[in-house]
Amino acid sequence: MVSNFPKSKPNSEWRTLLSPSQYAILREKATERPYTDPTLSSASTTPSVGTYHCAACDTPLYNSSTKFNSGCGWPSFYQALPGALVLYEDHSHGMERIEMCCAGCDGHLGHIFKGEGYGNPVDERHCVNSISLKFVEEPVPVSKKL
Repeated sequence: MVSNFPKSKPNSEWRTLLSPSQYAILREKATERPYTDPTLSSASTTPSVGTYHCAACDTPLYNSSTKFNSGCGWPSFYQALPGALVLYEDHSHGMERIEMCCAGCDGHLGHIFKGEGYGNPVDERHCVNSISLKFVEEPVPVSKKL
């Protein structure tokens, strides 16, 4: 079934475009195991300057400057790009939380948690499945010699 999202596709097409793991997370709302993201084990949680996009439809979601190390086992951001997310109330698993999905394709990304005290400007943690993201590095400007 195709929805009203601008980059939506039938599930049969998503199955051919996404890996089985990506399909399970982005289309069936699964969750990957913690510490799957290779950048979490490096000294920096942000590999470079750039933008994180939806792995399914390439919609820009997060600027790398909003990524932080929460220690939770999944990539954490404190603010999405304007208009990048669609939010839904989620009362599953005995919790009250906010599910976040891509505004381009409605792919499941993860959940937003508020008031945890991480010291970021909005006191939010966008806990994102790493497999639902792809990083697009900004080109390094070439300096001109005079």
